[in-house]
Amino acid sequence: MAAETGKLAASVPVAVAHPSGREKHGRLVQVFRAVSFALYFVACAIGIHGTQLIGAPLYWINREFYYAYMSLTKRSFGVMITTMTQWWGPTTIRISGDASVAGQIRKTKDGLVEFSFPERMIMIANHQIYTDWLYLWWVGYANAPKLHGSLYIILKESLKYIPIVGPGMMFYGFIFMSRKMAVDQPRLAHRLSKLKTKHTAPDGNKYLDPMWLLLFPEGTNASANGRKKSSAWAAKIGVKDPDHVLLPRSTGIYFCLNELKGTLDYVYDCTVAYEGVGRGKFGEKIFTLSSTYIRGQPPKSVNFYWRRFRLADIPLDNQEEFDVWLRERWYEKDAFMEQYLATGRFPESPASPLNKGQEGHLETEVRTRYPWEILQIFSVLGVIGLLVNILLKTWNRLLPVFS
Repeated sequence: MAAETGKLAASVPVAVAHPSGREKHGRLVQVFRAVSFALYFVACAIGIHGTQLIGAPLYWINREFYYAYMSLTKRSFGVMITTMTQWWGPTTIRISGDASVAGQIRKTKDGLVEFSFPERMIMIANHQIYTDWLYLWWVGYANAPKLHGSLYIILKESLKYIPIVGPGMMFYGFIFMSRKMAVDQPRLAHRLSKLKTKHTAPDGNKYLDPMWLLLFPEGTNASANGRKKSSAWAAKIGVKDPDHVLLPRSTGIYFCLNELKGTLDYVYDCTVAYEGVGRGKFGEKIFTLSSTYIRGQPPKSVNFYWRRFRLADIPLDNQEEFDVWLRERWYEKDAFMEQYLATGRFPESPASPLNKGQEGHLETEVRTRYPWEILQIFSVLGVIGLLVNILLKTWNRLLPVFS
């Protein structure tokens, strides 16, 4: 009897507690949150894409006006996802960095964090969850000057076929890759040539548009399948496979850095960790879209550790040397992740004259500075609608006069 009871107990699945605690909402509230989230996302996406379509003819009229206009719609998307996180998936952002970024991250009087990163840079990061890009886009919003309208992301090609969102990302100038370098290299070279095009100001001075190019050298987010591929690749080339991050691939980033060399000075590196993703676990299984935005179980904190590397100090004349350089940076990331898993914190920002009062860890939340910023998404459509309404009323008043 005892043996049968034991077998029965062993067959009953054990509920694993979510690291963000119990579901914060009942089923009815979850349905309401799901519907309101979907309506919000669709309405904003349609509003932004509609605004893009209105401005599309500028491409044949004035290319500089066109790209500036699309940058404004990209800013709208940055505000949209920041507000979305603030309303449905609020979380703490905990930030620190080494001496190379001292003085570039500071707490403001209203409790937010402000970055002072340059207008042109390449940003690299380990890829933990699909939402990494969302939190890194927020960094552009929190920067001074704000650069959430100047972010460029390299994405897999299949994403451009998503209705509304896919064409919208194409308007943003995002770079879509098939993961076949023979196909991707000409496409990448074409897009990067636009990002390094110099413009002429009214006073005759040359300038480059702001640009943050976000790259995930691992090529995919951390998962069981990604872990296997990383291990197999490490064994194939005879190197150590990291424990907590995936082995990076150097070909794409090496090409990007060489193409953009001379138009930017720094590569900024962010190591990302989510509170609640334990040793050997994968965030994609824990912080799903449903848990984060519907059930009220977002990560308690998203942790950033920042470093900066001077482009002139990176070996870009030899790909094998660059491969070693990049791999060493990823082993360092692996050590940062080990410290985080052991202590719950990345290394503190060091005390220095540049960092006075900002040492340690800075904590903030993902939110817009002003609650009404979300309305800017619909400003162009609102103005167009108002003009059409005025024209129709004028026409209706004039029509009896001429009839």
